[in-house]
Amino acid sequence: MISIVLVEPEGPANIGMVARTMKNFGFSSLVLVNPNITEESYSYAVHAVEVLENAMIVESFEEALGLFDVAVGTTGKPGKTYIPERAPLMPWELRETLRGYSGRVGIFFGRESIGLKNDELNRLDFTVTIPTSEAYPVMNLAQAAAVILYELSKAKPEPVVDALEPATEREKEELVKIWAKLLEVLNYPKDAERREVFVKVFRKAVGKAFLYGREVHTLIGPIRRAALRLGECGDAERREV
Repeated sequence: MISIVLVEPEGPANIGMVARTMKNFGFSSLVLVNPNITEESYSYAVHAVEVLENAMIVESFEEALGLFDVAVGTTGKPGKTYIPERAPLMPWELRETLRGYSGRVGIFFGRESIGLKNDELNRLDFTVTIPTSEAYPVMNLAQAAAVILYELSKAKPEPVVDALEPATEREKEELVKIWAKLLEVLNYPKDAERREVFVKVFRKAVGKAFLYGREVHTLIGPIRRAALRLGECGDAERREV
């Protein structure tokens, strides 16, 4: 299931227009983080008032993040420098990436004035951007939502294997922690800042992989054992010295 998440939307009218856009393309799950909903919001929703009425309202970004198995951030300024853990997808790439996925997906849109903050983007599994003119790259919130939802609406439903449950955010984070522990035991890379980059890249790779819970636990086992064995070897070497 795909939900649209508006993080601290600043314009009441935009909230209504996003709701209307969602109904245009067959989406109904809306999450609002600390919104300013007014009569104007309902007026701009037109015939999509029920999308607003059924919207889930939460108080913080953290609370919204906990609702999903996979969280996707939108950005209008992906930057000129290639950074592996922040390389964004195009809308049509997002459609194909999500095709057939049965978990809970949140598409996060930021504030109209500043978008999503860097620390928020770092918490998301990956980002999506819309290719626009360099002369004016930032789109209106509802327009951006329309482009992305149009692409997502073109994906045809695929059979879902009920026996396999998508990995939860907690399960994926546990895998990342075990990976970080292995790097620590290996002391690789030796530079702590570079090691943190390795962890960030791994976290993004885990998010993009759309792993099932069973797969995550299968990966955690050998990585954890490798970290323990290597740690024991290191302890033995220190005792001999």
